[in-house]
Amino acid sequence: MMNMNNSNCIFCKEENPLIKNELTYATFDKFPVTKFHVLIISKRHVETFFELMLSEKISCFDLLGQVKEKLVQMDKTISGFNVGFNSGKDAGQTIMHCHIHVIPRRKEDVLEPQGGIRNVIPGKGKY
Repeated sequence: MMNMNNSNCIFCKEENPLIKNELTYATFDKFPVTKFHVLIISKRHVETFFELMLSEKISCFDLLGQVKEKLVQMDKTISGFNVGFNSGKDAGQTIMHCHIHVIPRRKEDVLEPQGGIRNVIPGKGKY
């Protein structure tokens, strides 16, 4: 297993993982957008997804599938997901340690879901 290597980083302190594997772990977001919002976090301290080694990226996607299955078992109202990451300060990244958001969605949780992740920039969700 790779070492977590930044003592000042909150994500380098693996606490109460929901699921984990050798290179990544998943935990509930402390500031959830929706109920059961999960973060998939690399165990190695790198700032962005683009800095991960291929094995770490594969590990993230493996955990993503496991998280999805676990969440739909926990909550039968989940009918979709938004999955993504913020890469860099200008993209909204606030914790400079690679993490992927897994945001469960439910029927009619917003008035108009069209555009999904495109809505991070106002007015770009409709096309």
